[in-house]
Amino acid sequence: MDTETTIEIRVKTSLSEIPEREWDACACPEAAQGGRPDDPFTTHRFLSALEDSGSVGPGTGWEPHYLTAHVGGDMIACAPLYAKSHSQGEYIFDHNWAHAYERAGGHYYPKLQIAVPFTPATGRRFLTRPGFDGIGRQALAQGAMQLAEGNGLSSVHVTFCTPDEAEEGQTLGFLHRTTQQFHWQNRGYADFDAFLASLSSRKRKTIRKERATAQGFGGEIRALTGSEIRPEHWDAVWQFYQDTGARKWGTPYLTRAFFDIAHERLRDDVLLVLAFRGGDPVAGALNLIGRDALFGRYWGCTEHHPCLHFEICYYQAIEFAITHGLARVEAGAQGEHKLARGYMPTTCHALTWVRDPGFRDAIARYLDAEREAVAEEVEILTEYGPFRNTTQEEDHD
Repeated sequence: MDTETTIEIRVKTSLSEIPEREWDACACPEAAQGGRPDDPFTTHRFLSALEDSGSVGPGTGWEPHYLTAHVGGDMIACAPLYAKSHSQGEYIFDHNWAHAYERAGGHYYPKLQIAVPFTPATGRRFLTRPGFDGIGRQALAQGAMQLAEGNGLSSVHVTFCTPDEAEEGQTLGFLHRTTQQFHWQNRGYADFDAFLASLSSRKRKTIRKERATAQGFGGEIRALTGSEIRPEHWDAVWQFYQDTGARKWGTPYLTRAFFDIAHERLRDDVLLVLAFRGGDPVAGALNLIGRDALFGRYWGCTEHHPCLHFEICYYQAIEFAITHGLARVEAGAQGEHKLARGYMPTTCHALTWVRDPGFRDAIARYLDAEREAVAEEVEILTEYGPFRNTTQEEDHD
């Protein structure tokens, strides 16, 4: 492309102002000829479900300001950008930064956030049409920084971006941040037993015992997707979500309307794993399906049964991934208990731009130390993984 090409940056406060075809040409061009998107969370249908349900928008602390980049009238790139009046629902948190900024006499909020709300899943955040990757990412990054600068905002944050975006973002003026999650990787397993065979004898026995305990809870476990999902299943998921949300973060982020819209627009992207007892759902997990990954999102229950959480959230997800040839399962934020179940520590990336030079320098020093600590944690946790050391351990049950 001609280096003198003019790129126009626009800001839209509603996704309804951006045609679905144009947004998805940037967000999921791999799905244009059919098949699943790599990242179901950045599709027009998912982001608009958040907006149309009132899960984001006025009064939520997530005010949409979608960025789009245009050349000659054609949209070449876009980004899910929000003005944030708090730091909830991000999963890579900056509460301490906000407190320090306020104590120094500044106004940390509102800030700008390029992210999928309430979703700690890695994916592209600078969404570009094929052939416009470099110029599109640069235009969106500069557009976000200029928007913050022009409005006197403290900062711009890009969370759960790809490693490539994290690397390029540093050349554009962002600071690099790392965190870690636990992901399961498919090593070409033929079935769940083949996965078990790769584990140490002790871990293998523990998982078999947990699965037997869970599956003996007195009901049946069913994995549902697409047309198998019925409206009444969403009633149960909402009940589970409210219970878990109230215990973990006070007020659930998603509205009830989101689940109704999900039934209409997102069923083909969704895997529900539900436990039924006496014909009624008593526990369940909601996952979204990508082209190469399964993303675990929400779990809840109305009855407690030993090991049912492990079965529904982790082992059923692994079985689905193996059966459908998916490369990995991302099981969400936190949870070192996932390690013993085959989910290994994985580095996640974020970017931060800070307007104030002095505060930026302080953040940069903090992030240098944090990255070292995260790398060390990943290394240590990896050593405690459940996989069999074939050079030292004899394989027996």
